[in-house]
Amino acid sequence: MRNALISGALLLVGWLVERFTDAPGYVPIGVFVLAIAVGAYHWAKEGLEEFVEEREVGIEALMAFATVGAAILGEWFEAAFLAFLFAAAEATEEYTYARTRTAIRSLLDLAPETATRLLGGGREETVPARELEVGDLFLVRPGERVPTDGEIVRGASSLDESAVTGESVPVEKGEGGKVFAGTINATGSLEVRATTPFESNSLQKIIHLVEEAQGVKSRAQRWIDRFGNRYSPSVLVGALALLVVPPLLGGPFDTWAYRAVVLLVAAAPCALVMSTPVAIAAAIGRAGREGVLIKGGIHLENLAKVEVVAFDKTGTLTRGRPVVTDVVSRDGGGRGAVLRAAASVERLSEHPLARAIVDRAREEGVETAEARGFEALAGAGARAEVDGRTVHVGSPALFRDLGVSLGASPNGALGDEEVRRLQAEGKTVVLVGGEGGAEGLLALRDEPREEARRAVDELHRMGHGVVMLTGDNERTAKAIAGELGIEDVRADLKPEDKVEAVKELEREYGPAAMVGDGINDSPALATATVGMAMGTAGTDAAIEAADVALMGDEPGKAAYALKLARRSRGISVQNIVFSILILAVLIPGAVLGLIGIAFAVFAHEASELLAVANGLRAARRVA
Repeated sequence: MRNALISGALLLVGWLVERFTDAPGYVPIGVFVLAIAVGAYHWAKEGLEEFVEEREVGIEALMAFATVGAAILGEWFEAAFLAFLFAAAEATEEYTYARTRTAIRSLLDLAPETATRLLGGGREETVPARELEVGDLFLVRPGERVPTDGEIVRGASSLDESAVTGESVPVEKGEGGKVFAGTINATGSLEVRATTPFESNSLQKIIHLVEEAQGVKSRAQRWIDRFGNRYSPSVLVGALALLVVPPLLGGPFDTWAYRAVVLLVAAAPCALVMSTPVAIAAAIGRAGREGVLIKGGIHLENLAKVEVVAFDKTGTLTRGRPVVTDVVSRDGGGRGAVLRAAASVERLSEHPLARAIVDRAREEGVETAEARGFEALAGAGARAEVDGRTVHVGSPALFRDLGVSLGASPNGALGDEEVRRLQAEGKTVVLVGGEGGAEGLLALRDEPREEARRAVDELHRMGHGVVMLTGDNERTAKAIAGELGIEDVRADLKPEDKVEAVKELEREYGPAAMVGDGINDSPALATATVGMAMGTAGTDAAIEAADVALMGDEPGKAAYALKLARRSRGISVQNIVFSILILAVLIPGAVLGLIGIAFAVFAHEASELLAVANGLRAARRVA
């Protein structure tokens, strides 16, 4: 950029001297030569190295030949004008790429420069965040940012994780919860144990992956590169043909030599070469700042082609953990007593359903009693002695084995019909009682994420098919799918069955995206046209396995990625069409002598800058 500005200043001085002074002709020519030397220094050197060492004719080489040709013809102003404008365009292009890199690197500013390290015995010390090592304990007070990734060892708070996951809603976390560098602690103080050093925290991973992805070319980019490798030498050959053939047939040498120089400039495919890289780099950078890591131009291109989106159920459309949805007592009251008895038994169990029951009792402030003689009943439930009596907590089948007829409930609240109704809603029914009969029931379910319905609706509005692929039973899957507006449900699938289901979807609809948690769904993610792993913040394996990593637990990010890809493709197509139209006008104009060097240079560089500016629109936020 500095060289371009100096070259422009010298060009102006040379033009003023030539126009408004009586200085000898060699004076402005000397200024123009200096302007050419300064302006063309970087790009001409690059073009010459490419031409000599790699034996390739690139755009820089075409421009260098054109500059030399204009100078030989005595068109010193035009030669200097070309050197200056091309230098300015190249500098703008470099600035554009630097800007896309700076935008994603600005995430590093979110991590604090210092951290409060805990030394034991109540002592604290303030240290540079870069000095934190794995295993160090540090304190994060309300309003402060987390310096590096870690695990909460004491305290509870809500954290704003939008910088890493792109989710704007604060997340509640307590002991054992993971925290990420750059996130904001909103309420309570947290004591955190560092799990990664500063140099490899979540923000650093995002930046590294995005910058790496910006260098992975799409098919369109590779095609344009191959086209340029053949096209640029053809332009040089065409210019030489104009220089030699017409004069041999009796045409004026000066006229055709001038047209040959104009052709070198007019036919250089700068705008075409820039048509897709800027849009792709800008889109990938924008996605990275929103917590969506697209691992290369090829995957962004594939996203734009997707026709159907397949979601895993558990942990993707649902929260991945069961919660108690219904508490029913035998006589229509005494819900607290039913919950107390169940939680007293289940607090000694590690089963996910047991933890959900205990969590519900804690939320409602129900105190548990001491349980003795706890016994897990494999596949059926558990029992223990509570308040001097034996309490069973388990499936309806367990109570039938105990000789309890559910239909015998006085008010029908615990009847078979009620159990079937709850099960039809995709809920797991757990009965609570003794050998004398069931006293109540609990219904549990892995609830859909609140944002999942919005995501499915948005995908439908965009014209995409939406399918649920799950290993869960069909009844539960259809109940969840019905609430979310998904009509195509494929249940009872093993991992290998999901692979076949994805292949079938691609045959039926076309290119398919698979959205899963990146663990059990890895084979299906790898099979799909685009694999999208959700909730991957801090999970290296899932980030590496997927084509697109959704850092947060927001299913809507899948729709966001598809929208961004569509817009990027649209911008790239606009640039390609625009670039080809420019060449279609300039090349005949150069051959027929309708345009001069100055106009060709101006039109050429203006079209390149317009392509760059249009490509940067891909960096705007998607609505």
